[in-house]
Amino acid sequence: MDSEGLEKEIQELKLNEKDSQLQITCFSELVNDVSLHFQIIRFPKQIYVWIGYNSAKLGHMYAAAPTRPNNMVSVTSILGGTSDNTGSGIACRLVLKTGLNIIMACNIPKNSPMLEYITAIVARIIS
Repeated sequence: MDSEGLEKEIQELKLNEKDSQLQITCFSELVNDVSLHFQIIRFPKQIYVWIGYNSAKLGHMYAAAPTRPNNMVSVTSILGGTSDNTGSGIACRLVLKTGLNIIMACNIPKNSPMLEYITAIVARIIS
């Protein structure tokens, strides 16, 4: 492939990128001597959320989705134990707020005092 053909393909990719509805948000915060790392990838009908608590470990992973007929939320554990309901609770709240499918990965410890703060940050960014 010559350079003109390569340039044309790059321009086409840039045009497709502008039409894409994919949004990626990554940031870190230091709160009460705790490092919080966030990555939120918003697809047209689904949102992936990763929250790292003092490390960049994946942690437990959950899937949550709205269910019919009465707008309940179903949550299941994809990776990790089911005894930790921290991530599943956040995923459930995000589904109720957005109405979209949520994939949630986090390593937040149980009964963390930061839980409400983390949920509020993610909900604010997603909406």
